[in-house]
This record gives sequence, structure tokens and C-alpha cells, in this order.
Amino acid sequence: MHDAADHAADHVSDDALACWLAAPGRAEIRREPLPPPGPLDVRVRALHSGVSRGTEALVFRGEVPPGEHARMRAPFQAGDFPAPVKYGYASVGVVEAGPADVLGRTVFCLHPHQDRYVVPAAAVHVLPPGVPPARAVLAANMETAVNVLWDAGPRIGERIAVVGGGVVGLLVAWLAARLPGVRVQVVDHQPARRAVAEALGASFAEPGGAAPEADLVVHASGSAEGLATALRLAAFEATVLEASWHGTRPVAVPLGEAFHARRLTLKSTQVGHVATAQRARFDTRRRMALALELLADPVLDALVTDVAPFAELPAVLARLADETRGPPATLCQRIDYPGAAFA
Repeated sequence: MHDAADHAADHVSDDALACWLAAPGRAEIRREPLPPPGPLDVRVRALHSGVSRGTEALVFRGEVPPGEHARMRAPFQAGDFPAPVKYGYASVGVVEAGPADVLGRTVFCLHPHQDRYVVPAAAVHVLPPGVPPARAVLAANMETAVNVLWDAGPRIGERIAVVGGGVVGLLVAWLAARLPGVRVQVVDHQPARRAVAEALGASFAEPGGAAPEADLVVHASGSAEGLATALRLAAFEATVLEASWHGTRPVAVPLGEAFHARRLTLKSTQVGHVATAQRARFDTRRRMALALELLADPVLDALVTDVAPFAELPAVLARLADETRGPPATLCQRIDYPGAAFA
């Protein structure tokens, strides 16, 4: 039950600050009304949010295909693609009004970048013990990596190549490397990713020096060149799992050469549905609970490479989406909100 102070707080209606894509290539912080929470709602004060670099860069550039506008909607998105739209899905905050079982708790929510927001209580996930808020911004990426591994179905003792050393690729590598007898190699153009890959239990190679004959290949580079590398590294009757999302960009897939002779399987994976193998037992809430539990390992802090205050988010999005700069060195970009603590 709420006490009198909580009840009064529930009826406070003031403004929130949110990041909106005003037009492709231009984001801005806007003030908007914050509705009072209903009896089954919570009001959350954000501590951190994470930028999903690949997807949010596509959104920022206006590259969501018209046919995918409905499927690409984030759970609490406002507006429509291409713009104006409020987008994002990796927010961590404290419940400052709501049911007693979550009041004052630190939670994760699939919400856009916003300093305070009201959502149904069922939409928030209490952080497990040992998972600090600053690391919990990886939860959506971890949920994707879990689903990728479920779709991939790795087996004990396999040689696995992960092409693309971004956040999702590295999390896939970390999960796979924990399987008995499995050897995982991360393949990426950026040598700086070596240290992170090795810290996560994988080896590292640039594309020209990657080991061939992989039993399973996960492609997560977001590029046609990466997909070609993934196909080249696959062994006889191996599966290449495509975890990248390319938006409106056509991708040339090299299906000549040894593709047919090796009897390769090219398979898609996407986090919007729980992987088929687990769907009878896992719903999305149970999957997210698992993702949060997996974030208890401090080694994963190495994936949060860049930090900026909320006020700078429009400039951060522009930088991450600017392809003229070449491959970004940023892995996870964390956004910090006023009042966030880092203990």
C-alpha cells in the first residue's frame, strides 16, 4: 500500500525532459508533460540510459525501411519514423512513485532517453543484487545476445567465430566462451577490440588473419563485408547466423564460390520474438530477467567505453551516426542523468 506521502506524490504532474529525433540527422532535448501515475503505474527517475549504437544510428539517419516502421517501434516510442520520433530502449532508474514492492527500487525499462517517465509497473524489471545501475544499461544488448545464442544452438567443443566486435557481438562471444570446450574467435577490423575480446574469454583476429573452418559463425558487424567474411570462415555444413540489421541498405551476399559446395546455412535471428527453441518455456519477461542476472560479472564493465551527460545526447547521437568518421571506437555509450551515483 501507499502511505499518504506516496499517494500525494502520485498526483504530482510536472514536466519531463526527453530526447527527440526532430528530423533525420537532428536530435534535440524537449520538455513534455509528465502524467500522474495511475494505481498500476510507476514513475521512474532515470539514472542512466544506453545508446544502442547500430540501431539508433539507423534511426538517427532516417534509415528504417517503411515496411518495418511498425515492427521497429520501441515499447514506449512516441511519434513515428522517420521523424519526429522519441526512440530508445535501455533506461535504468529509481522508482519514485508506485506500488510498495517496487517503490525505491532500481529498475531497468525498455524506455527512450528521458529523465523521468511513467509506465505500467509490469514494464519495469528490478535489478538483481550485484548488478550496478551503470552496468545495467547493457541489459537490452544482453537480451539480444541471449536470443542469438538460443537461435544459434552452439554445441560443446565447437569452434565459433563472431564477426563484428560491437557490444552484441562481444556479448555473444562472452556467452559462447563459457561453454565447455568451445573456442571463440572475435573477428573485427579494429585491433583495439583485441583487449576486450580477450578479457571476455575469446581470441581475436582481424579479417585477413581469422581462422577458417568455424563450426558456427555469428555475423554482427552490420556490413556486407562482414557477412562475406562470415561466409568465408564457415566450415562444411556450418551455420552462419545473421544478427546484423541493415535497415534500408541493400546487402550483397556472396552466394557463389564455395557457398553451395560447403552446404552452408544462412539463418536470421531477431530479438522481437523469443527464439523458437525456448519459446515454449520463456516469455520476454523471463528472458529479460535472465539477461539482467548475467550482468553480475564485473568483466562486462569493459563494454561501457563512453559516458556523456544527458544534455549532450543530441551531439552524441550525431557523432555515433556520422559514417564519415570511419568505424566508431565506441562500444556502449552510456548517458548519465543528474543525480546518478556510481557506487
